[in-house]
Amino acid sequence: MNRRAQTLFAVVGALSVVEVASGVLQGFYTPVFTDVARALGISDGDVNWFEAAQLVASALLVPVLARLADLHGHRRVLLVSTAVTALGSWVMAVAPATGAAGFGVFVVGSALQGAYVVWLPLEVAIVHRRAAADDHRTRRAAGVLVAFLQLGVLAGALTSGALVDSVPVPVLLAIPALVVTACLVVVAVGVEPDPPRAPGRLDLPGLGLLTAALLLVMAGLVAVRLLGPGAVLPWVLVLAGLATGAQLVRVERRTAEPLVDVGVLAARAQWPVQVTAFLSGMSVLGAQIPLSTYARADPAVTGYGLGAEASFVSVLIGLYVLTLLTGALLLTPLARRLGTRRAMAAGSAAVAVGYALWLPFHDTAGQALTNMAVAGVGSGLLVAALPAAAVAAAPPARTGFAAGMTNCSKTVGGAIASAVFAVALASTGGIEDPTAGAAPLSGYLTVWAVCSATAAVAAVVLLVTAGRRRPGTEPVPGLLGSTDQSR
Repeated sequence: MNRRAQTLFAVVGALSVVEVASGVLQGFYTPVFTDVARALGISDGDVNWFEAAQLVASALLVPVLARLADLHGHRRVLLVSTAVTALGSWVMAVAPATGAAGFGVFVVGSALQGAYVVWLPLEVAIVHRRAAADDHRTRRAAGVLVAFLQLGVLAGALTSGALVDSVPVPVLLAIPALVVTACLVVVAVGVEPDPPRAPGRLDLPGLGLLTAALLLVMAGLVAVRLLGPGAVLPWVLVLAGLATGAQLVRVERRTAEPLVDVGVLAARAQWPVQVTAFLSGMSVLGAQIPLSTYARADPAVTGYGLGAEASFVSVLIGLYVLTLLTGALLLTPLARRLGTRRAMAAGSAAVAVGYALWLPFHDTAGQALTNMAVAGVGSGLLVAALPAAAVAAAPPARTGFAAGMTNCSKTVGGAIASAVFAVALASTGGIEDPTAGAAPLSGYLTVWAVCSATAAVAAVVLLVTAGRRRPGTEPVPGLLGSTDQSR
């Protein structure tokens, strides 16, 4: 093995540790969110604000950190984002001990932890440079990193489910914080610094408008939760956010180095991919917490739920991860037969069917596992296909931006869905009530209906805009070429 190959092997080894930590973060909390809610004295519906805060932060951080990495070096930004993630994880760990302020502290920590979403794109960029721009080696390394990510998800889910009944919640939450802190050392020692990759500057006006637009929309959804849908203020805030988004489009069209390249996103071949990413985020990211709290609900008390322990939720997550991988592996044969766009439509249709099954079939563990398996296969197809489809539809100089925007679009969709689901799951009783903050069944039915409907819309969009290229004549993306997070 020559020196270059040895260096690449060492870097991939170090980055694999980081991806295990990323998987732990994605799998660890979901089985125990009901226990976290009780420790913080909040209802099941309010747990969704943790996810919403993290996804909003992620949507803002992905384009910013990606641009800063081009300007100042990918390893340096990876180190900073790991430090921020570690800080957020420790803030989440101490939140239950802060009394009445615990909810707010946990939200802040969850938002800071959202910095981890940029890890995989940065790691692929680091590997690409170490591999001397060898695309074959880069794809193989990306496949290794994705595999370690999935192992981390399984390890995180199984660990939290096994320990939740034997250790206090603050101690339990310290485990992922310790894992990320260890990663900080691994990145500092195991990844060599690299020089800046491009001249230029950060588009601060674009960043300001993007931040304002997202925060105004999320503030409107928070106001709906607090004031009710009949109040005027929430909708004023939402409209202000949409107006700010329109101004962002106008400003970015006139900017030489835009943070959000509107021209690329609006291209005829590109926008259906980004719309699909946005809609898929509503189920892939937004529905995780409701599924966990529903599974943990005791039907003897609430009249619904599976009455499951955290260990069963861990099994549910494990099955979902395995079906995601199955769907990703099915992409290549399906795309060769149907074409990539129609294969993605099939994936969206499977997600729609999986969540539609929840509406009549949600009373037993077998039904839950079946529903999640169907939705998981469809989600896996989309996870594997979206970044490569975006790259194929982008100009050569903007392929990285297009692939990254699929992650950003998915995150924004998940953030909005999480906030909407928090409103739908607003508890009908106080913490002192015997239901202990359980959400109404109608809220869960709304979650599943929204996930099914948005996936169906994505399938229609993909079918209507599918190109005329015959199946088998277009490039087929594979799992190893994907750089998208699989949360």
